[in-house]
Amino acid sequence: MEELTHIWQWTLELAGYRLVFNAMTIVMTLIIMGILILFALFARRKTQYIPNPCQMVAEIFVQSFWELTKEALDEELAKKYFPLICSLFMFLLLSNWIGVVPHMNEPTKDLNTPLGLGIMGFCLAHYAGIKTKGFVNYAKEYFQPVFFMMPLNVIGELAKVVSISFRLYGNIMGGSIIILVVTHLVYGLLIPPFLYAFFGLFVGTVQAFVFTMLTLVYISVQVK
Repeated sequence: MEELTHIWQWTLELAGYRLVFNAMTIVMTLIIMGILILFALFARRKTQYIPNPCQMVAEIFVQSFWELTKEALDEELAKKYFPLICSLFMFLLLSNWIGVVPHMNEPTKDLNTPLGLGIMGFCLAHYAGIKTKGFVNYAKEYFQPVFFMMPLNVIGELAKVVSISFRLYGNIMGGSIIILVVTHLVYGLLIPPFLYAFFGLFVGTVQAFVFTMLTLVYISVQVK
């Protein structure tokens, strides 16, 4: 189980504090960001009426998530939040898929990644709510249906961050553990490729979509 217990770390001493960074997560995140940037450049390069493969894939993502975002929000708000929703799904999809490649690790297998994205979505949703409704109307909702429900309403909102983050982390980490256990049980003579396909591709796709849609729903709930 050394693959899970051994973590490549960077250590930084700053003002008397010792900061530890997960180097593998940082490197893999940068690689994924680079791949997405290259994909975007190739997709928009020499766009044609009959699209090339990169342009066709990009148009599928854009059209699909534009429709989903427009249904959850009105068209004006969709123009603001659609780029985030589409980019979030593509980043999570590639982050979950990249573990299928030998010697590559999923950034989402590190709790810091899904938790960071969950906090980002939480802050963005509440910012959108305050901007749309005004702070007074936004704050009043925490005292509904009766004023003493406010602590429970606050806890419920904070629980959304835990729920969305740990769901993604648990599924990706759980898949990695199952693959390692099965591989060790057969003494490394057989690496079940169907497990990589199932957990890496199928479960990875579902979890990326669920995380993205929940983020969209949280924004929609706050602005309506």
